[in-house]
Amino acid sequence: MSDAEAVLRVEDLRVAFDTRDGLLQAVDGVSFAVARGRTLGIVGESGSGKTVAATTAMGLVRGARVRTSGRVLLDGEDLLGASPERLRALRGATIAMVFQDPLSALHPLLRVGAQIEEAVRAHRDVGRAAARARTLELLEHVAIPDARRRRDAYPHELSGGMRQRAMIAMALANEPRVLIADEPTTALDVTVQAQILALLRRLRDELGMAMVLITHDLGVVAETADEVAVMYAGRIVEQAPAAELFAAPQHPYTWGLLRSTPRLEAAVGADLVAIPGRPPSLLQPPSGCRFHPRCPYVRERHREVDPALEPLAAGPDHRVACLLPEAERQALWARLAAGATPEQARAAAAGGSEEAAR
Repeated sequence: MSDAEAVLRVEDLRVAFDTRDGLLQAVDGVSFAVARGRTLGIVGESGSGKTVAATTAMGLVRGARVRTSGRVLLDGEDLLGASPERLRALRGATIAMVFQDPLSALHPLLRVGAQIEEAVRAHRDVGRAAARARTLELLEHVAIPDARRRRDAYPHELSGGMRQRAMIAMALANEPRVLIADEPTTALDVTVQAQILALLRRLRDELGMAMVLITHDLGVVAETADEVAVMYAGRIVEQAPAAELFAAPQHPYTWGLLRSTPRLEAAVGADLVAIPGRPPSLLQPPSGCRFHPRCPYVRERHREVDPALEPLAAGPDHRVACLLPEAERQALWARLAAGATPEQARAAAAGGSEEAAR
């Protein structure tokens, strides 16, 4: 993606927190870009650094105990070095965010309409009547039923789906160029989840926004994103166009995420497939590949060598941070996709390939 195409470009972003137990490196060298009318999905387990990367891009992670480096370029302007006043001018106008829990994000003692009106008047020189009319228009735009009555409701009087729609309406009040949606369907039932995702896609296309979708749900990513970045322990371990990543994933962590997704064809009573172990401490990350303590295909050198995020031989758009040879990764995934367990896939691929990979 060229600099001219990217609306938001993050380059080598690093975010660390100075805690009583030591330096916690929450984001470690993350880079990505998203263009107008496109959606980047950032996926990974809780604690992988997804939300910290996004909130840092919004200028919401600052303080005496926060260390940041890299660049966050919004239309070429670096937000990491921007003043608080400049960030306030940009947030909600050029870049906006839909937070994970709308009940916590919305003020419980203010009516929903009043909160959206405030977002409008913060960036537009309009009177109260015009802001109130714009609020009604936005609530109707996000398909809240009986929008005129819901405008004067308090957050607790709305359902989870309607609160999320109200948050989206607030984020879109000034037609931003970039929308960051952090787990926008968490705690919603499947029907409402599908409605919210369809709404985000429609609004992205109508307004021509660039969208960053943060989630732990690969099903949400498959339905919405054009490109996917898989994060683990503060780093991107795989990045590719969505169709390519789902057709031919290359990283063992991505395989684990895909295999842990419930499937309709699974037998009744079948156990869910979990990734063994737990994410590492970011205070003391493991040496070498950060995924090696949980990886079923680990080799001795994986405990020592830290893999870089590099393009595949087949094309530069698909990048992976893994020391396994590309041909072996393809063979392993083919067996896993056919229903083999990691142990069976590893045993079948061991005929000579393991020795060649050392």
